[in-house]
Amino acid sequence: MHGLLVHRHLPTPEAQALLALVREIARDELAPRAAAAEEAGQFPADMLALLGSTGLLGLPYPQEYGGGGQPYEVYLQVLEELAGAWATVALSVSVHGLSCVPVALFGTPEQRQRWLPPMLAGQLLGGYALSEPQAGSDAAALTTRAERDADGYRVTGAKAWITHAGVADVYATMVRTGADGPAGVTCLLVPGDADGLTVAAPERKMGFTGSPTAGLAFDGVRVGERDRVGEEGQGFTIAMAALDLGRLGIAAVAVGLAQAALEEAVAYAGQREAFGRPVIDFQGLQFELADAAAGIAAARALYLDAARRRDRGEPFATAASMAKLVATDTAMAVTTAAVGVLGGYGYVRDYPVERYLREAKVLQIVEGTNQIQRMVVGRALRAAGRGRTGR
Repeated sequence: MHGLLVHRHLPTPEAQALLALVREIARDELAPRAAAAEEAGQFPADMLALLGSTGLLGLPYPQEYGGGGQPYEVYLQVLEELAGAWATVALSVSVHGLSCVPVALFGTPEQRQRWLPPMLAGQLLGGYALSEPQAGSDAAALTTRAERDADGYRVTGAKAWITHAGVADVYATMVRTGADGPAGVTCLLVPGDADGLTVAAPERKMGFTGSPTAGLAFDGVRVGERDRVGEEGQGFTIAMAALDLGRLGIAAVAVGLAQAALEEAVAYAGQREAFGRPVIDFQGLQFELADAAAGIAAARALYLDAARRRDRGEPFATAASMAKLVATDTAMAVTTAAVGVLGGYGYVRDYPVERYLREAKVLQIVEGTNQIQRMVVGRALRAAGRGRTGR
């Protein structure tokens, strides 16, 4: 990204150097390949390996496991920069990070030592298996079941809409080990090559075509006791903790996508002439671009506020939902406006804004739809209101 009206406030010189490296990789490695790879539906495995080798996959994780020890405030700005060059890569980094959260936050020392170093180095790719065909927004209704046996569990059921399906080396998988509801959910780590695990045909999506999304079928898949994360019945808590952080990742990806769309629209409007002058000279178009820039800046401020809360050890779940809601709605509005600014050129694949528009739509859905984010914020307001009135 060119950084049009982007003024980053980074906490350390190390973070400044890190962002400079990310911009270089984004400019030289990601941006030149994005359009052709998305057109061909090619998953950027080599780019994720590159990011792993340069330490960019493990930024917010402890250094003792090969992570970067960086605050989320920095990590999310890295995601934003990556998204501005190639959104599929940024989404993959975010989802991979989501799959690391259960082990990082709830795993045993042995699990952390076994799984985190290769995952943070990009040697193993993670997936996050929560959603099911009949349990998307209502994640506590999941029915994939893990039955106890002598040495662990046998998993039977199906998952849906799984990013990295078929390319992940391990899936952080939420299964039912107890009664209905959140208290019956447990988290298991399922190897991607496990016997009895099959991957459905990839979904034919309107955007993020370089990122594979598919269902998973579990037919008596064997998972050892050592690969249960946390205690039985703790899985829903683990899943929600991961999603809080995943929502911040999606917010950052959305802001990067919106920033790229704005910069494309501004560049086009500056060189496209109508009635003898560049169209950016017309006040109506200036106002539309100004609204886009203001919306992006507001969304960026929201995700950074939530990240800083997390970094200080404060509650941040409601702030993360606000950031995800505002950032993804903003991305949808800005990419739609960018297509309009380019007119007919915005509708053809010679320019990237039509791809940005298609990609923006799904960001309103993943990691909890924006309707769910409104419910999260609304419930927080209701609880606060009851606290003030004593009712």
